[in-house]
Amino acid sequence: MITLADVTEANTRIARYVRRTATIRNHTLSQRLGTNLYLKLEPFQKTGSFKVRGAFNQMLHLNNDQRQRGAVAVSGGNFAQGVAYAGQVLGVRTHILMPTHTPRNYLEATQSYGAEIELVSDYQVAFDLAGQYHQQGWNHLHPFDDPLIMAGHGTMGLEMLEDVPKLTDVIVSVGGGGLMTGVLVAIKGVQPDVRVWTVETEGSDTLARALQAGHVVHIEPMSLAHTLGSPYVAEDALWLAQHQVAQHVLVSDREAYQAQRFLLERAKVLTELAASCTLAAADKLRERFSPNSHVALVLCGGNVSLDDLAQYKRLFE
Repeated sequence: MITLADVTEANTRIARYVRRTATIRNHTLSQRLGTNLYLKLEPFQKTGSFKVRGAFNQMLHLNNDQRQRGAVAVSGGNFAQGVAYAGQVLGVRTHILMPTHTPRNYLEATQSYGAEIELVSDYQVAFDLAGQYHQQGWNHLHPFDDPLIMAGHGTMGLEMLEDVPKLTDVIVSVGGGGLMTGVLVAIKGVQPDVRVWTVETEGSDTLARALQAGHVVHIEPMSLAHTLGSPYVAEDALWLAQHQVAQHVLVSDREAYQAQRFLLERAKVLTELAASCTLAAADKLRERFSPNSHVALVLCGGNVSLDDLAQYKRLFE
């Protein structure tokens, strides 16, 4: 399990390479929920999501010999862009294994940062192939189940506490658990009384199923929130959910879309379903907050295409 010291070290290490995004109070959402509601605006991070934080922390740990051998990663989108961009900045060759169903906008963005892309049939094949590349000398950068990536992502928690010193609650989405682990460790390491709430969309509920089973389970993700589509949740994330998370919430893709539309039209922020689901969760949890609460939604990314939005509109309106 990572510690607060790991996060603070990562914060120093990656500071020159990533943007410090704002956490701002939103008047409309505060009125809607009867509390003080804040948005952590990671869609404005370089590459459009938080993933560059962990990717840089991973890659900056490579020595010169390792950097010469290049980095291989598995991703259907945001981590691919994060690794590719980190590799471009640090001069490390990157090879990304992506499923054939990866949306075009993710492919084009990843290629634009100089990565080599190899399309494979599914995630299991991708991870197996990444293992083979690792045996050949490549550095395998895991997208979520890795202490370095968790510590890098945790830097968001430090920024939120700086911007909102009276923070009482944080709502964060869960894919593989790297983000929630880092954010929770950072925030509770500084202010233990802050409540952390986690959320998944139905069909990408790896954490919910693991909590029910009492152990990590593997699933085939089916949600439209593709960037939550991890096949399993990390062991550390499961332990934290069992012992330190206030409550885990499930929302539907429809609810995530409705929240996405509201954020776009009223907060003027375009998010992925993986981010807007935090607002859907806040709606379900509104009775747990008071007028004196200070609640932050982690809007983890904004890499959504016009085609995605058109599809959601056809499905849900």
